[in-house]
Amino acid sequence: MSALPELHDHAFAHINRYWDRTHAAPAAKLLPGEAYVSVAATELITTVLGSCVSACVWSPSVGVGGMNHFMLPDGDRDRGWGPAASSATRYGTYAMEFLINELLKLGAPREDLQVKMFGGGRVMAGMTDVGARNIAFLRQFMRDEGLTLVAEDVGGPWPRKVVFFPASGRARVKKLMSLHNDTLLEREQDYRRRLKTEPVAGDVELF
Repeated sequence: MSALPELHDHAFAHINRYWDRTHAAPAAKLLPGEAYVSVAATELITTVLGSCVSACVWSPSVGVGGMNHFMLPDGDRDRGWGPAASSATRYGTYAMEFLINELLKLGAPREDLQVKMFGGGRVMAGMTDVGARNIAFLRQFMRDEGLTLVAEDVGGPWPRKVVFFPASGRARVKKLMSLHNDTLLEREQDYRRRLKTEPVAGDVELF
């Protein structure tokens, strides 16, 4: 196995990093609630999304990028989308601001940042469409922050596997028409339970 590139930030020490044989490149695999920024020219970032969403953000001029994987808590789902859900959106806001700030620390100009968004599928039958809320939040966040959205693949009934190449901004998306096991659904349901019980305010570490 080839050596993995050295981590540039201890904040990412917990991320699962491995050698991806398919792409013959070092890789970082994200779980719900995680984010990762790479400075290595060949490293890729990958994740599998159900109702969660990921923003892939990169700077073309500096050649650095990163990805997050998050879901809004659904405690306010019966109150509608708006000010009543403002506390819940702190999770999504934190996920985005964390990623953007890490890129700015690496010298990426804010006005240079470009975004691709993925996920937000309605993959859990009989449950509220949290995927649609995640998509709506991310679109609104990008409008509010003046970020450039260059591509998206969101919604629908499918889970997605996303492979992002942060140095170039290239992304590959595969819709998963069937799941051979319940790992993804169990992972997202566990993440939803944690979001409901963890306080929004304070120094909660989601990543």
